[in-house]
Amino acid sequence: MIEKFDPLKGKMLRILHPDGRCVEKLKPDLSDDTVQDLYGKMVFIRQTDERALSLQRQGRLGTYAPCQGQEAAQVGSAYALGENDWVFPSFRETGACYMRGVPLRDIYLYWMGDERGQRFPEDVHVFPASIPVGSHPLHAVGVAWAAKLRGQGICTLAYFGDGGTSEGDFHEAMNFAGVFQTPTIFFCQNNQYAISVPRKIQTAAKTLAQKAIAYGFGGVQVDGNDLFAVYAATKEAREKALSGGGPTMIEAVTYRFGPHTTADDPTKYRDDEELEEWRPLDPLLRLQKYLQGKKLWSEDWEAHIKEEAEKSISQAVQEAEGIPEPQPEEFFHYAFAEMTPTLQEQMGDFLAFLKEKGE
Repeated sequence: MIEKFDPLKGKMLRILHPDGRCVEKLKPDLSDDTVQDLYGKMVFIRQTDERALSLQRQGRLGTYAPCQGQEAAQVGSAYALGENDWVFPSFRETGACYMRGVPLRDIYLYWMGDERGQRFPEDVHVFPASIPVGSHPLHAVGVAWAAKLRGQGICTLAYFGDGGTSEGDFHEAMNFAGVFQTPTIFFCQNNQYAISVPRKIQTAAKTLAQKAIAYGFGGVQVDGNDLFAVYAATKEAREKALSGGGPTMIEAVTYRFGPHTTADDPTKYRDDEELEEWRPLDPLLRLQKYLQGKKLWSEDWEAHIKEEAEKSISQAVQEAEGIPEPQPEEFFHYAFAEMTPTLQEQMGDFLAFLKEKGE
């Protein structure tokens, strides 16, 4: 299906329209119960995001990168992956990380400034968030190449924004993936801004998806606010990767309703008129209209899932804030599987310094 949507011809994959109408012949095989569940997950992530913003304003959370408006892109893509596939997030993938099994407590803990929030359970196949823009697609390609050489039937997915496609590391990763046909999915959440730099002055390319063609593999542009399109494209890219077909780049066209981070003021570089143009394209509103049309949504049900979400979110916040501060030696434990002699020496010097200072 992806091949029919050539990014060079300006064809974007859309299955679920903003008014809730669905192109049934393209709709992925998702049951009504599953769609309801995924909608519930999107609502949960929206509320998780809103609570994080509130906590930051109260001084209980550090700088935070919200994902409001990008829930369909993250939920749809993460749900399409297999249990053993690996995800490489940037700093805005709260939704994707939660979908892949990262405890919400750990997500909040990390943004509270505690790096232990990035030490995920062993069965959670998610790498720590990458703060340097565009560097982690290289990691995703490396792991995919290793998996291919070992004959492991998995793929990797790297999330990044439109700004990441302007970085050199991104191009190196794309080139390596194309040459060695690694089972990698490059998932670009094109939310229209690289902090304050709009998409139109980042690149002269008509689409971001077409960049894949130069590296010898396929790219597709999808409506990133359409859960069905995102899921279908990611599922097909995964099947292609596992069958030996190599990498795929997916450009999910979306929009971030909030700031780049809580340290950012978006009113300095975009106006309210632009924001209001995107409001009707809200991924939650779109899926809600679809469910309404199938009589699978009601105000009572919406109120119930929101109430349950608030309980879970409050519990996660309580757990994160209740974790004791780390011991000084813990700062040295998580850089390597086994501490190197140099690191052990540094830890010894640091602990001796603290003892000398009476701390």
